[in-house]
Amino acid sequence: MSDTLGYYNANAEAFVDSTLNVSMDDIYRVFLPHVAAGGHILDAGCGSGRDALYFHGHGYRVTAFDASQAITALASQKTGLPVAHRSFLDVEELHAYDGIWACASLLHLPANEVPSALTRLWSALKPGGTLYASFKLGAGERQSGGRHFTDANEELAAQWFETVDKDVELTFWRTHDQRPERDEQWLNILAHKAPAAHDRLTIGGKQHHFLPKLCHAIRSAGQVDMAVAFVKTTGLNLLLPDLLDVIQKEREPAPARVRILTSDYLDITDPEALRKLSLLQDHGAQVAVYESKGSSFHMKAYLFAGHGGARQNWGRAFIGSSNISRQALQDGLEWNYQIDYPPETGYLEAVNRFEELFRHPNVVPLTDHWIDEYAKRRVPPPQPVAPGSTEQEVPPTPNEVQKAALKALDETRSEGYKRGLVVLATGLGKTWLSAFDAKQLGARRILFVAHREEILYQAAETFVRIKPDSRVGFYMGKQRDHSVDILCASIQTLGKESHLERFAPQHFDYIVVDEFHHAAAPTYHRLLKYFAPQFLLGLTATPDRTDRSDILSLCDDNLVYEYPLFDGVRGDFLVPFHYYGIYDETVEYQEIPWRNGKFDPDLLAHKLATMGRARHALRVWNQHKQIRTLAFCVSRAHADFMARYFQKNKIRAVAVHGDSEMSRGEALELLESGDLDVIFSVDLFNEGVDLPAIDTVLLLRPTESKVLFLQQIGRGLRKSNGKDRLVILDFVGNHQSFLHKPQALMGQSMNQRQLADFARKAEQNRLELPDGCFVNYDLEVIEFLKGLDQKGAEKDYQALKDTLGRRPTLTEYYHFGANIAQTRKQHGSWFGLLRDMDDLSDEEVALLLAHEEFLVEVEKTSMAKSFKMVLLEGFQALSGWEKGVGLPALAAESWRILKRRPRLFSELAESVRHLDGDASEWQRYWKKNPVDHWTNKTPAVFHVADGQFAPAFQIEASLVTIFESMVQELVDYRLASYEARQGSKVEVDQQSNIVPMLLEGTELPFFPTLKIACGHFRNSSVDAIEDVEYRSLGNGYGRLNPEKHFIAKASGNSMNGGKNPIHDGDYLLLEQISSGTAGKISDATLAIERLDEAGDTQYLLRTVRKSAQGEYILEAANPDYDDIVVTPELVEQFRTFARLKEVISPLEMARGQELLREDIPALFGAEFNPGNWQSGHVFLKEAGAHILLVTLNKQGKASQHRYVDHWVDETTFHWQSQNSTTPENKRGRELINHQKLGLSVHLFVRENKLRNGKSAPFTYYGPVEYKSHTGSAPMSVLFHLLS
Repeated sequence: MSDTLGYYNANAEAFVDSTLNVSMDDIYRVFLPHVAAGGHILDAGCGSGRDALYFHGHGYRVTAFDASQAITALASQKTGLPVAHRSFLDVEELHAYDGIWACASLLHLPANEVPSALTRLWSALKPGGTLYASFKLGAGERQSGGRHFTDANEELAAQWFETVDKDVELTFWRTHDQRPERDEQWLNILAHKAPAAHDRLTIGGKQHHFLPKLCHAIRSAGQVDMAVAFVKTTGLNLLLPDLLDVIQKEREPAPARVRILTSDYLDITDPEALRKLSLLQDHGAQVAVYESKGSSFHMKAYLFAGHGGARQNWGRAFIGSSNISRQALQDGLEWNYQIDYPPETGYLEAVNRFEELFRHPNVVPLTDHWIDEYAKRRVPPPQPVAPGSTEQEVPPTPNEVQKAALKALDETRSEGYKRGLVVLATGLGKTWLSAFDAKQLGARRILFVAHREEILYQAAETFVRIKPDSRVGFYMGKQRDHSVDILCASIQTLGKESHLERFAPQHFDYIVVDEFHHAAAPTYHRLLKYFAPQFLLGLTATPDRTDRSDILSLCDDNLVYEYPLFDGVRGDFLVPFHYYGIYDETVEYQEIPWRNGKFDPDLLAHKLATMGRARHALRVWNQHKQIRTLAFCVSRAHADFMARYFQKNKIRAVAVHGDSEMSRGEALELLESGDLDVIFSVDLFNEGVDLPAIDTVLLLRPTESKVLFLQQIGRGLRKSNGKDRLVILDFVGNHQSFLHKPQALMGQSMNQRQLADFARKAEQNRLELPDGCFVNYDLEVIEFLKGLDQKGAEKDYQALKDTLGRRPTLTEYYHFGANIAQTRKQHGSWFGLLRDMDDLSDEEVALLLAHEEFLVEVEKTSMAKSFKMVLLEGFQALSGWEKGVGLPALAAESWRILKRRPRLFSELAESVRHLDGDASEWQRYWKKNPVDHWTNKTPAVFHVADGQFAPAFQIEASLVTIFESMVQELVDYRLASYEARQGSKVEVDQQSNIVPMLLEGTELPFFPTLKIACGHFRNSSVDAIEDVEYRSLGNGYGRLNPEKHFIAKASGNSMNGGKNPIHDGDYLLLEQISSGTAGKISDATLAIERLDEAGDTQYLLRTVRKSAQGEYILEAANPDYDDIVVTPELVEQFRTFARLKEVISPLEMARGQELLREDIPALFGAEFNPGNWQSGHVFLKEAGAHILLVTLNKQGKASQHRYVDHWVDETTFHWQSQNSTTPENKRGRELINHQKLGLSVHLFVRENKLRNGKSAPFTYYGPVEYKSHTGSAPMSVLFHLLS
């Protein structure tokens, strides 16, 4: 190198002159775009200073040096720029330059010194900067003209830079020497240094916003302190989930200490945000306000402390520009610098200053009174004064479903109802609806009751949004707020009598009851018996009548509005779903202990966290996943295990729970931004998560209830841009604990036989689903469900118990569709069934033994009106079992109950409806019925003495509460079943059609493959359970017993003759008999059974006659067939199998069944003609039958919805004719007078025109009779189902 320096010192003048004016524009155009305008450039080995001069002239700051002293002096003289004399070894700056220019300078170093020189230059380059270097193209070292040259090619240059920075980004290109006398080629190199990591300084914007760091710090800390100039609701909503998580009492090792200090500076802070901070304070946080009083308050500091390993304390501070607003935490360009202790002691200084500030004289605690006064005097600045200072949450408004529900609630109150239930699918905003309705009613004091604290906190936040001027408090645990406008109370605390009595009965105008577990029902009864609000609203997400029985009873059986999951999808409020029921092949659930509706939690978690199951889950997920997945696990350990397994397989997955390193807010941020694929959780995301972009839900655990299942899939049902469906991957085992899932998905209760039928429909793709929805079960799951096809009260009871995970109530059993009459026949009564199923406590068994006659009377007594049960409910409400109740008080309480239930109140005589509950005339009326009914029984049940209505039997004092619960269970059932029969609401919204009652009767097994030969003996097979179907027969067939009677088809024509011919294909009602039970068989038509030579069973239908010689003859009705004389040899072969009771018409068999349009004509002996059968009203002249084909949810434009068809009640249908039909024309007269004319009218109904993209079948409801009509062209006709 010394020789080279000597050359340049000796030839400085010539060198400078030959290079100063060489154009390097092409290279500049490549290099300079990578350097910030006005940036600092180091010209390393500047030579003549040509390039430094160019950069200076274009506005860049330039530092230049060269190793030749002579050239340094000349360059400085010719350019006027300072040029330092130094070598590459003298470069010691760190992160000083935005760009470094090493043009034809490094090439004079020996090859072994190039890497060290590059390292020095690289250290001097700022992160994000660019270095340019050039070498003569070649390989190796050489001497030329007294100078040393190190030539380079792309490979060699890459090796040099590899030693400097493994992550360097290199660009190479070749150029020709610009000097005229030269023909060499040059290798040009651009090396880009990675920008500084966003480690300490967070700069904001979409890619580097502050929120994830803040959420992570909150989650990790044991102490959280925040001091900000203002708080906006928009920003606070982003932090609340994690703040609430860390101050929970259950947090290990202890709840975090949270302190938040804000100010009234410039009146920017939202009163609504202060209300929410007050709620946070209710959890245990400390919240204070700095009263600026004309001074400034520009604090933006976030301090955190915690414990690391080995008892080491740590601290972290963020000091910067972000207040608590959405813009400052997410979108805006905000700088926040992170200080970590150890080692940085600046953190300790920040902590001390915060402590001083929190004790400042201007700092006052946040109270409801302070918020009220602040809201009155607040005048926020008209223009923004800081990022996010003018942010406002959009005022909440009801969606279309909520508007319809609000209208229905308003109408039900105008009808006189004091209580009502609303069913809304998860994701449609039940709690929001209750807040909107409370505001609509003008309620001043509101009570929101639930069984879980999380629900109460979410309700409080919701009500603050709708009623921001209201004071919100809690009544749960040790917190006992009284003087608030909205009280969120846990039923476990407020439900105790000692707490109820702290409030006046009329204290609350409006009460909301969220769905609750059955075990809390008696407590809710006690609470609602005490309070007398203007209105009580019950809320539930499950449309299943069985599941909502408890809450519906609390709401006086008044179902106000219903919009379940399927309606939400059809109405385009929720996305369609693709559900996959995956057989959980690696887990044998039968081996895991199952008690009280739950698996043993530890053993379940152990069985689910296996490599084989994780592999199965990953395989299924890879096959069906979309973009953002939320997965539910059985335990925290299970969630951690699954997250680790997915991570090992290169899936971006995390576990989020109370002990996880990543916070809920941070995980949701990453999932939404696309930086995360899967979140595994336990229950943090069951409710309240607002991330509509979730498009895949992975269920890796059994769920305890239908409500929980709906909540979990509801996390992904919300609509979002670019999302067209939700994929549900549900791992299903061969265990009764999974039976509630198909019921929850379809929104209906199913006994075991109905579940088997559901499986067959799913297998054949015949499920009624909204457009765009899809349900698929693995074959093993289908077979498991089909294997449930059993019958009997005990089976239905056990199926319901397994589904609920507890002993069902009678109302739930009734809504489940169980055969109550059969239950009573087998077990005497409801409590008899419970006793036989060993589901009564010792105390309940004792009460049943002592008072069975009374309990059976309550369960079975005839009810022309509801009064008997209303009286019992009032009697129990007044605690009458121990000392009785005065007749005036009993009449007044009964009046209050009736006034609450307008349908029941309407049963009162006109003469007493205008009275009040204390009127003597009302008391006389009530005494006559039902008081006299209960007192005139033999033996006596109640008696009246000295004006006291009291029981005629004694109940042990310690058992009174249990006895009350037993009686209330019967009363709830009797009122629910009574209202189901009596309720009729003429104007019914098509979206909440009443479920019609199909023919009441006895369900009998039907064996479609069992052929009873009407000709010669014929083989039949009924081995498979799929061969059994069920049909309900009405009361016209005498007493039927499903254990003895069954239905099969005739095959052949040997009995086609005489007065009562039996045709091929006729349906036969048969009674199974044996030789020992057949009795007299002469002149009876019997099915005879014999075994053929192969050992298969054959059946033959014949009338049995007895000859004069005493021989039995099997007589055919058709003379074309020979009779069979039963010889002694045949006696050994034949066995009486069944007695023919009657031939059933095809129409009777079709009732309740689904039929495609083209299959309907055959029921009436007609053929399908597409031209005639596309109409909704077909007349068959030969059959004398009018056929009504009704589609309830019609498609097309509103102007095309010409017909208004709906169920008025369970047996009455409102049908609107075509526009051409009038009462005067032939078709109209035939409908009105069809019975006189000997014509029949038959009703076929379907919900929608299409099912799974194909024409939907109709359900046949049977013949109907004309009741009345209104209007003309079209006619509106009421038809009644014939029994």
